[in-house]
Amino acid sequence: MFTYELQQALHADLVREADTQRLLNLARTARKSRFALGRRSGAHAPEGRVNTEHDRFVTAA
Repeated sequence: MFTYELQQALHADLVREADTQRLLNLARTARKSRFALGRRSGAHAPEGRVNTEHDRFVTAA
């Protein structure tokens, strides 16, 4: 009887571990696709937007 309960507990641990791994893989895939979408669209790309504020510097005399 003890062996059966031990096997059931081990099985439950393995199921929880597999579920956690599945969620991590899903999150990684979503993150990769989000970054790929950002690179394709140009919005919030890793390079960032170019600052076009020309009034930051004073013109030379």
